[in-house]
Amino acid sequence: MADYQTGKLLEQIICPQDLREKITEDDLPQLCNELRDFIVDVVSQKGGHFGASLGVVELTVALHYVFDTPNDKIVWDVGHQAYGHKILTGRREVFHTNRIYKGISGFPKPSESEYDTFAVGHSSTSISAALGMAVASRYKKENKQHIAVIGDGSMTAGLAFEGLNHGGSEDTNLLVILNDNCMSIDPNVGALKEYLTDITTSHTYNKVKDEVWNLLGLISKFGPNAQAIAQKIENGIKSTLLKQSNLFESLNFRYFGPVDGHDVNYLAKVLADLKDIPGPKILHCITEKGKGYEPAELGDTTQWHAPGIFNKETGEIIKIAPKSPQPPKFQDVFGHTIVELAEQNDKIVGVTPAMPSGCSLNIMMKAMPDRAFDVGIAEQHAVTFSAGMASQGLVPFCNIYSSFMQRAYDQVIHDVALQNLHVVFCLDRGGVVGADGATHHGAYDLAYFRCIPNMIVASPINEEDLRNLMFTAQADNNGPFSIRYPRGNGSMVNWKTPFKKIKIGTGQRLKNGEDIAILSIGPIGLEAKKAIEKLEETANISIAHYDMRFVKPIDEILLHEVFTKFNKVITLEDGCIMGGLGSAVLEFMADNNYQAQIKRLGIPDKFVDHGTQEELYAECFYDANAVITTVKSLMETAENKASA
Repeated sequence: MADYQTGKLLEQIICPQDLREKITEDDLPQLCNELRDFIVDVVSQKGGHFGASLGVVELTVALHYVFDTPNDKIVWDVGHQAYGHKILTGRREVFHTNRIYKGISGFPKPSESEYDTFAVGHSSTSISAALGMAVASRYKKENKQHIAVIGDGSMTAGLAFEGLNHGGSEDTNLLVILNDNCMSIDPNVGALKEYLTDITTSHTYNKVKDEVWNLLGLISKFGPNAQAIAQKIENGIKSTLLKQSNLFESLNFRYFGPVDGHDVNYLAKVLADLKDIPGPKILHCITEKGKGYEPAELGDTTQWHAPGIFNKETGEIIKIAPKSPQPPKFQDVFGHTIVELAEQNDKIVGVTPAMPSGCSLNIMMKAMPDRAFDVGIAEQHAVTFSAGMASQGLVPFCNIYSSFMQRAYDQVIHDVALQNLHVVFCLDRGGVVGADGATHHGAYDLAYFRCIPNMIVASPINEEDLRNLMFTAQADNNGPFSIRYPRGNGSMVNWKTPFKKIKIGTGQRLKNGEDIAILSIGPIGLEAKKAIEKLEETANISIAHYDMRFVKPIDEILLHEVFTKFNKVITLEDGCIMGGLGSAVLEFMADNNYQAQIKRLGIPDKFVDHGTQEELYAECFYDANAVITTVKSLMETAENKASA
């Protein structure tokens, strides 16, 4: 392992059993300091999610100190905050490979460790998963504890409330820990945020809650009836102090807190007490993202969510200035373009589920705060909310990461497409996304949207095309319209071109050729362009290149041209090859009685791990080299047949 700062206590811990056997309660604060220093040391040099993991250092240590992991099950929601957990569970020596190609995952992953009880990456799954584990343990008559650690941002999603609603009716050893730091990635929004603020700022409530706790423990010694009486007393006091029914208590969860999430000794005491209290419980912990690292505590919390490489001594985030002007990120082109369009069209509104900075809708939120909406981590609501506005004549641009859009598929079909409502879906992070890995790759949207009636499905090859597709999508009542684009930068430095309307369902021939045709969709077409340039220089092969632009409706005139002229065709897409562009082309060929050799290049039928986009293009065999290899293979096959 590289030379990273490992303290004398942390060095003794290979697994949580070492923590429980070798570390005394008095040493827990020092261990937390060493764990925090180790995370700072590695992430400052390697990058990764930062603020969230620093915020739960004490909670992580207390959980593994009190509970018998891996027999007791801890489910981390999303997993941004699980770095300390990974380090304490046998992965300290390889932690420097976090999020690097062929290294450990940035999220909990059961195939990586038995301590990672559930694969996570999307928010709000922890309560349902932990409840399922708890019911399974009850059924198998196993004596296990089950803990879901969920942030206040993740608690805003419907799935979290569904889990709470069911969990309150099950007699299981389920403990929900609400990690309340007032942030997900961007600042949290909504009524739940205000409710939690009311709880945490009630001085009277905080003063009395410890007395309630002690009263409970005293009375409970006198038997089950006394326990029931004590609980009624507790509920009554809480309701009186909060001047309303406690939300969690109303769902039949015993509520404890709020407690200081950075007092490791007190946390350990509280968790030990909660182990002995039966039934569903919720512990409300107040934490601070970036805790213990001053630049993160005082700086922009969104920026310190995943700051990249930084100087750990000064907190300066290290950015290498490019030698020449660079193309913008696709997300920023979206952000600036929607403002331009909204200035021209007063019906346009913007919607995002908790990712305003990630998708750059924050540009519109600043310029037009009454026309841009962050609805919290609630993709299903974002879609149906957009549908509601569209039903009243507005034109919502609903911007959701491709991977997250999967969570709202029913709403797209039932609430938007079935009614043919004019909602424009801008799907960011289409294709492989890099270091976040399998949970975040936008592999499926071309396929899962293509099969929906009334849906238009498009992908621009560059920034100019993105602007023009957005312009086209809002211009007429086209019904549901999907525009997908990848993570990262485009290819045009001078991207702010005048708007032009694109005829729906039309592609474009980028290059003529005689020997073979390549059909691509989206910016991955630039890999085809690189391959074509190299092949024509070195192999004397004449290649035609078509940018299909729309996978639905597909350009049939263009496809008739292709199959009339070519008997060797390659399709290229940064998406799953099952159901995407390649499948659409094969369907057209079969339906129109054409015959040709077709090779489909794209994401194969497997879940792809993390790495850079370039590494994953190569691994999945659809980068420029893959195109070159495929072209040569098709040409050699044709030559062999001709000479046979």
